[in-house]
Amino acid sequence: MFTPLDCGWGRQRLPIFSAHLLLGSMFFAASVSVAAEPLVGEPISPLPSLESLQLDPKKIKLGERLFQDTRFSKDNSTACISCHSLSKGGADGRKNSIGVRQQVGVINAPSIFNSGMNFRQFWDGRSDSLEDQVDKVVHDARELDMNWGDLLTILSTDAALVAEFKAVYPQEGLQATSIQNALASYQRSLLTPSRFDRYLLGDAKALEEDELKGYQLFKDYGCVACHQGVNIGGNMFQKFGVMDDYFAKRGGVSTADLGRFNVTQQEADKHVFKVPSLRNVALTAPYFHDGMTDTLDAAVDVMFRHQLGRTASATDKRLIVKFLTSLSGETTEVKP
Repeated sequence: MFTPLDCGWGRQRLPIFSAHLLLGSMFFAASVSVAAEPLVGEPISPLPSLESLQLDPKKIKLGERLFQDTRFSKDNSTACISCHSLSKGGADGRKNSIGVRQQVGVINAPSIFNSGMNFRQFWDGRSDSLEDQVDKVVHDARELDMNWGDLLTILSTDAALVAEFKAVYPQEGLQATSIQNALASYQRSLLTPSRFDRYLLGDAKALEEDELKGYQLFKDYGCVACHQGVNIGGNMFQKFGVMDDYFAKRGGVSTADLGRFNVTQQEADKHVFKVPSLRNVALTAPYFHDGMTDTLDAAVDVMFRHQLGRTASATDKRLIVKFLTSLSGETTEVKP
């Protein structure tokens, strides 16, 4: 978080407001209509509008339906939404999620919100697209433990679903690729514009004075070296525990702790993770890939200690946390 190095966060609750896709975009645009000009030269960029993404509302609605379908799991117990609840910040608020056959996961589930803005998916970045992420989750033995052949056989008995796929994907119909695309389209629609985005777009009154001070400290300490861009993270890999050995202090090293090494088998990638987005971070405890930190204040302390090798003053920490609260946003769901 607060360095040119890695951080990690988790999840909690995020308010959800439903509206039409286009109306949601218009609402956000209207909320910054009083702005002068967007800020220039900032290390963080505002989220794009949903309208600018040119997403297909029909694919989004189909993906939303699939997102809630427990038939995707081998024992018909688990859906995507089980670990990525829209009422819990796009995740589940657990240290580790519960998957198929009540199996406990090995890593903290990241929020689904704004995931389309990440350059890779999963903590170790093993997927380079949301479509591929869907494929890996379907096959994961702890998450859904399914395969496309069995899933297509099950879903093909649902005449209404088959007809909907034929209408939305006239060339493919119900296929693994169309399922992946529909789910990915839905995930791409889950953007959460915040007051901080309004500030970046030129609304000088969007942030409180302490939040602005916290943002300046966030830049001064170098947090933006890793947590920058449109998703305030999610666009690079960095090592966790550079200035102080996080894992030695915590005790024990699991396979999940090896991070990117599990993908590349390169020694230099041990304990390297995708830098997580800080959007909605104030709402998304527990934090880090292991879900071992319960509060945002404590997470800030961990970052200063293990990434910067220093301790933040109480005032600086309070202001930085205040800034981080301004990153909480609202998502707009597509309605028929």
